[in-house]
Amino acid sequence: MLKGYQIIDADSHVYEPFEMWRDYLEPAFKNFAPSIDLKIDNEVIVHKLSNEVKVAGTKQITQIYPVSAINRFDSESHVRAMKEMGIDVSFIYPTYGLWILAVDSMQPALAGAFTRAYNNWLQDFCSYNPQILKGVGLINLHSPEEMVTELERIAGFGWKAVMIRPNPVKGRLLSHPSYEPFWTKCEQLGIAVAIHEGTHSRLPTTGADRFNTRFAMHACSHPMEQMMALLALIEGGVLERHPRLRISFMESGCGWLPYWLWRLDEEYRNLQWEIEETVKMKPSEYFRRQCFIALEPSEPYLAEIIQYIGSDNLIFGSDYPHMDHNPDIVNQIIALEEQLSPKTIKKILWDNPACFYGLI
Repeated sequence: MLKGYQIIDADSHVYEPFEMWRDYLEPAFKNFAPSIDLKIDNEVIVHKLSNEVKVAGTKQITQIYPVSAINRFDSESHVRAMKEMGIDVSFIYPTYGLWILAVDSMQPALAGAFTRAYNNWLQDFCSYNPQILKGVGLINLHSPEEMVTELERIAGFGWKAVMIRPNPVKGRLLSHPSYEPFWTKCEQLGIAVAIHEGTHSRLPTTGADRFNTRFAMHACSHPMEQMMALLALIEGGVLERHPRLRISFMESGCGWLPYWLWRLDEEYRNLQWEIEETVKMKPSEYFRRQCFIALEPSEPYLAEIIQYIGSDNLIFGSDYPHMDHNPDIVNQIIALEEQLSPKTIKKILWDNPACFYGLI
């Protein structure tokens, strides 16, 4: 608890130790374990990630969390950092896993092996303190026929959420018919689906075809791919067919949301006839009904956003321990207090993420 608030960190991360892939991959796939220079079978798995950015990121992270870095961001380090930040419960997402499963040319069977290895390792990671360390499972979009099987296996862990990327995989949008059994099973099991982007991936990514710096690519990838993902889920009828499905959009801020919902509502007003079989109400109504979005406390227009979408759909994620993570949660709460009421802040820090993750 911090400043009187209980806090659910809806989006924290692990740094997977590289040897864990060899340890946890099934025997037939151990030779494909990624190397420390981010290669699989001598093929680089990232796109336009410069050595300068790698060095700067490592230096920044090490300066903020020197003890955690020495301990390689293990479970104990994660819990210690949570206590230092005032976080009560932490939902955990991958780092290298965001890239490993984002190689569009990867064979589906190999992607499945990486998915199972990561989920098994994360289960062990969270077993250090499962009351406060909550795993968010990976799902293999390369192999639609495996998605339900892995989802059911993850549910057997007691986990409440899975993560997918917003980008097209092998040409398939999130609304592709082959994913329909997955959406159906998520709704049946009450498993939330978090959509999380990652810059420098080898999937089609907005901005990556025209910019080369992390500055530009990171600015584009997270919000713009999330915009495309929300559009795909609405335009393709996923949210219409699955009204009890819970979706979140992570690590992209929320400032883009009012404009995008307004824009989609305008397009719907003019072109409803074109999509009337799959979209039965205004796009903004789908979002308010079943979607959540992670805000940044420093965004200057949160009060206006809440006036537009309400206060039930906003959640908070620290992004620990990534290079753009801000460990000063106290000042982030102060930034929220400058714009919002304590009741609204409580909803953002606890009530809304508890609803999304099925804790209540």
